[in-house]
Amino acid sequence: MIDNYSSITGNWNFPTKIRFGAGRIKELADACAAAGINRPLLVTDPGLKPLPMIAEALALLEKSNIPPALFTDVHPNPVGADVEAGLEVFRKGKHDGVILVGGGSAMDAGKAIAFMSGQTRPIWDYEDREDWWTRADPAGIAPVIAVPTTAGTGSEVGRAAVITDERDHTKKIIFHPKMMPVDVIADPELTVGLPAHITAATGMDALSHSLEAYCSPFWHPLAQGIALEGMRLCKEWLPVATKNGSNIEARSFMLAASSMGATAFQKGLGAMHAMSHPCSSLRGTHHGLTNAVVMPYVLMHNRAAIEEKLAAAARYLGLKDQSFTGFVDWVLALREEVGIPHTLKEIGVDRDAIPEAAPMALEDPSTGGNPLPMSRADYEKLYANAIEGRLA
Repeated sequence: MIDNYSSITGNWNFPTKIRFGAGRIKELADACAAAGINRPLLVTDPGLKPLPMIAEALALLEKSNIPPALFTDVHPNPVGADVEAGLEVFRKGKHDGVILVGGGSAMDAGKAIAFMSGQTRPIWDYEDREDWWTRADPAGIAPVIAVPTTAGTGSEVGRAAVITDERDHTKKIIFHPKMMPVDVIADPELTVGLPAHITAATGMDALSHSLEAYCSPFWHPLAQGIALEGMRLCKEWLPVATKNGSNIEARSFMLAASSMGATAFQKGLGAMHAMSHPCSSLRGTHHGLTNAVVMPYVLMHNRAAIEEKLAAAARYLGLKDQSFTGFVDWVLALREEVGIPHTLKEIGVDRDAIPEAAPMALEDPSTGGNPLPMSRADYEKLYANAIEGRLA
């Protein structure tokens, strides 16, 4: 345990510039100056708009003669229309950068706005497929400063945005290397107000990122090490942060685990995310919560390919049963401890969704990182198991 949480602070330059520590939101104007942003558009979500942290952020900028504007018309699962509306505000205000304050929805929408600010093609032409990112004009991408207020998505250190295409209700990943924020202010004090159920869902999202990256068959030893430590931090600190939201130590380590998970998953994701994306777009489920629900079902499906890996992870985590079974049992116990439902049925996904969700999951880019090859029949079975609660 660390007695003085003010010591949990640092300046990192991996995978981008990060100012980590309690109270560092005060450096927002400095971050703008360093990025060359003189007229920022601050993007957040409607739930955060009335909170003091947004007013304080705007006041910090005004005090430093950096006039901001505010955009908050963002859905919980951002859609193309959100990006278009934000672009109109960005261009009318002659803004030269974007500040993201919030969780995954604000981060995704804001990064997409900054990316599209100087592009001429439709956003869907830059989906993360083959080399589509090379279609973009790098000079037309506005700089981004990210201020996460949840510990889960890790989008503050990501080079992509997940946006739902309203035409077919599919989540699409828009990617470009320059979408990575140029500066991150990771201030755990901004996460203190998160309700317990959101803390749990977003924290399990962070775990899913590290866990799927660790299980991915691709070769990336740097990401592998980060994923292991990210899982350990979730094991030690997610229950604490959920039970005592004012514990800055727990909030700090979970915020670090969130960034670590998103850094690690450049190694790959898998069927957890491939299943979660259709549930969010078709049934409006919370992304992190959905990942948490499907997690053990996917682990069981992939057992043949990951049994030795998870036994090694169990040893690193110091579990009593240092085997595949021990690892899955720990996941089940953690979910129960932080209040995660056991089935998709409990969060609004029934069997009627399977015919549409299964092919969407198969086409999801995350499927490519799953430890075992997947088929439509595999996803149909996994969805059915997760809806009915069958782990065997």
